[in-house]
Amino acid sequence: MRSYELLFVLDPGLSEEQKSVMVETVKGIINADGEAGEADVWGDRKLAYPINKKKDGYYVLLPFKANVELPKELDRRLRISDNVMRHIIVCTDEE
Repeated sequence: MRSYELLFVLDPGLSEEQKSVMVETVKGIINADGEAGEADVWGDRKLAYPINKKKDGYYVLLPFKANVELPKELDRRLRISDNVMRHIIVCTDEE
């Protein structure tokens, strides 16, 4: 298993309950085939540039361990989610 980090930005218009449900949903996707770490919630922050006419976003950093196929599936599912404005998955293993 390889180590990864997922940083995703949620729509700031969501309620606190919807944000926490979304974080748990992402953890559930990861835990199906890997091991999700503790989510580091950065909270509302200003975006570098407007996305869909929004200037703020709710940032969450989530480390996880998984096989090579999981990041592709996670990327696909985050891309089609309306609540996720942006996301990036980075492999943190040293080569």
